[in-house]
Amino acid sequence: MKQIYICNDTITGIYSALYDAWKESRDREAGIELKGRTQQQLFCEYTVVEENQKKAIQLERMVKKHLGYNAYWDIYHALLSNDDRKADAVFCTIREARKIKDSRRIMEHLSNPDVAKVFELSRSVSNEAHLYQEFIRFRELEGGVLFSEISPKAQVLTCIADHFSDRFPLENWMIYDMTHKAFLVHRAKKQWVLIWGEEPDRRAAESISDKEKEYELLWKGFFDSIAIEERKNPRLQRTHLPLRYRDGMPEFAEKVVKTRKQV
Repeated sequence: MKQIYICNDTITGIYSALYDAWKESRDREAGIELKGRTQQQLFCEYTVVEENQKKAIQLERMVKKHLGYNAYWDIYHALLSNDDRKADAVFCTIREARKIKDSRRIMEHLSNPDVAKVFELSRSVSNEAHLYQEFIRFRELEGGVLFSEISPKAQVLTCIADHFSDRFPLENWMIYDMTHKAFLVHRAKKQWVLIWGEEPDRRAAESISDKEKEYELLWKGFFDSIAIEERKNPRLQRTHLPLRYRDGMPEFAEKVVKTRKQV
């Protein structure tokens, strides 16, 4: 009977399920599904896996040791995607690595559909994270905290955390992921932390400082002044900067609202 491990859609949750599946079912038919996205199948036994930090750390060490750091990062990024099959594809990829002479070259075996799936998801998440590094705009709130809101498809906060920590090490800033209800919080001269299950205080988030209002006006004026009306190409602009990235960008704020009203 096929064993199905059900876990939370978090890195710790999926790593815990991968650990149990590897220890108990690596030599028999098994799979991993995400809690809330399970499709019931006949002749399967289901086990709910609780998040366990110790198991997650051991699984992480095992992957780095036997598959290498490059494969580990591909797996990590793939598990941040919003794909329902990501955990199962990673489990099958780890099992596939046992069949080749050099397990550290597993990500080169793209003829395997599960390896190709992990590779594709990893690239998708990495590309989205890279775009957010370019497109994120911070607003200074009345308390001096820099704040930004994004709506990513994948859980990209940990992918962009070090980038902004290096850019603003002396600032207090926060990035809120509206899709996954998570905060990336950085205190000046401290390490960033990830907070789940919280929502921002709307009144505080909309109370921007007077200096911020002035800079937003200057920023919009700059964009209007350099624009050439005769050379505007909205379709090409959407190709380079899709509408879903523009919500938190002051230079596009009013234009996004108008576009949605027209739709």
